[in-house]
Amino acid sequence: MSLTFFRHLSIQSNDLGKEATIILTFDGDMKGLYQDSFPVVWKVSTFGETGPCRMHATYTSQLAVSKPQVVDGNIIGAETAIGINNGQRIFLTEDNHVFHFSPPHVGTPGVVQVVNATGAIQDIAIGFISDGYLMPQPALYFKEVGSTITAAFNPILRAYITSDYQETAILQGAIDTPAIWEHNLASLSESTTLNLHRDPATGHYTITQA
Repeated sequence: MSLTFFRHLSIQSNDLGKEATIILTFDGDMKGLYQDSFPVVWKVSTFGETGPCRMHATYTSQLAVSKPQVVDGNIIGAETAIGINNGQRIFLTEDNHVFHFSPPHVGTPGVVQVVNATGAIQDIAIGFISDGYLMPQPALYFKEVGSTITAAFNPILRAYITSDYQETAILQGAIDTPAIWEHNLASLSESTTLNLHRDPATGHYTITQA
């Protein structure tokens, strides 16, 4: 079993020149994206036109599975959740309208498997455990699961400039603006600071390592 790691990200700007909103989401290319699974917006932060601005985000590699509560396309909480690692399988059951995840069992190496044993279609989310949060942070949402989901989650994070989404929104399709930054968090150092720039001539935004 691999050790849990943390990644502390800071994105900063100074006199950006125009107010801009950044969203962070794990929507890297993966099989079945926007068909079987849907990314969830992780972080949203607005950077001011003038002066210094900064956002922080902390990722932990301890994965978790939850039975999400969804309202108007946003995950607002979870009815139950449990930590899980790659190579493990768990079962979701229901008794008297109370949902429960089994302890993790040995599964298929490299993937997380969730078996819906409730006898009815259910929604399931895969995410990660964060300090200070009672429930996991959702990263991928699986809608109307009838039997089993198998997911290979890699922490490929992308940053976009857009004000169209809020935190925990479920993305039903690809964001219609190009990502300005992409990285597998596993390959970063524990703490990383990034600079957000705007080219006043073109209006294009870039993120570079500080």
